[in-house]
Amino acid sequence: MKKILFLANHFITLYSFRKELIKSLLNEGVEVYLSLPEDSDNKYFEDLGCKIVKTPIDRRGVNPLKDLRLILFYRKMISKINPSIIFSYTIKPNIYGCLAHGKKYRQICNITGTGATFLGNNFLSACCKALYKMSVKKAYKVFFQNTGDRDFFIENGMIGSNYEMLPGSGCDVEQYTYSPMPNDGVIRFIYIGRVMKLKGVDEYLEAAKVIKSKYSNVEFLIAGWNEEEAYKNKVAEYQQKGYVKYIGFRKDIKDWLVKVDCVVLASHGGEGVPNVLLEGAATGRVCIGSNINGTKDVIEDGVTGYLFEAGDSVGLINKIEVYMGLSQAEKEEMGKTGRNKVVREFDRKVVIQKYMDEVQKI
Repeated sequence: MKKILFLANHFITLYSFRKELIKSLLNEGVEVYLSLPEDSDNKYFEDLGCKIVKTPIDRRGVNPLKDLRLILFYRKMISKINPSIIFSYTIKPNIYGCLAHGKKYRQICNITGTGATFLGNNFLSACCKALYKMSVKKAYKVFFQNTGDRDFFIENGMIGSNYEMLPGSGCDVEQYTYSPMPNDGVIRFIYIGRVMKLKGVDEYLEAAKVIKSKYSNVEFLIAGWNEEEAYKNKVAEYQQKGYVKYIGFRKDIKDWLVKVDCVVLASHGGEGVPNVLLEGAATGRVCIGSNINGTKDVIEDGVTGYLFEAGDSVGLINKIEVYMGLSQAEKEEMGKTGRNKVVREFDRKVVIQKYMDEVQKI
């Protein structure tokens, strides 16, 4: 029996983006192991038939001792499972998985975005470049989600010729079906993602404050867990003043997308291909995002949504006002065009088939 091992840093990264792939593997009779930190939600995958390996991984920490322990843990775990192939996602599983086994096992790394790692030229980014060269460069294969990340890795010698492109993590266009725009006189915007500086929450909050002071027929929603302590009070303050409505992390985000008109992602960079934009566009919602790698793959400026320069709250405000000035028919047409683009270019079935093709080669 073929054994597939997934290395991931959180339940949600597999549940949101890989569960269809995992189900496809199980249906093919493959034995699936998931290396994940302890979480009560892991039972979802256990009930499907997966074997969970509780893994002590610190998603955001940079403690060398903890990271060395993770490498040693991976080495022992991988040797024990003896997988036919390893699928890994995000920086630590990608790098430390490869370092743990060298080239003994077939590992396919997915560069789901670079986060804040390479946004600055500092000691941390230099270390990460060196680690990528030592590890992922020697992986069996690397999947990139956008051409910007691919080109950056090539230019910095962090990848050889062992790479292919994927349309992001793909979007389940059968789950996120088209829904007509709301037309009740209120224009609603939604920010979906971790509440943190890197994701552009400051620009979104500033835009909400300015727009709400000028217009009465508008609402700004925030959906996502609070990743940084500093924003708990700030978001609460803006909510108290009526600028935004914080609805927390939602597993029913599909139900919220049909209630809004527009999805806003003001990220500063480091995205793969943002699923919040794919899912919003697939629902027929106009998207407004910063002009960065990944986001500009999804949004065609002035066609399916609008782009503005990252970190520029004034630019975001201007694009929001441009959108608000459209007629209902123009908004509907833009939303439908976005839906068609996602179906044409980002169907998750394409991503699943890429992985299934690799499994068939074993």
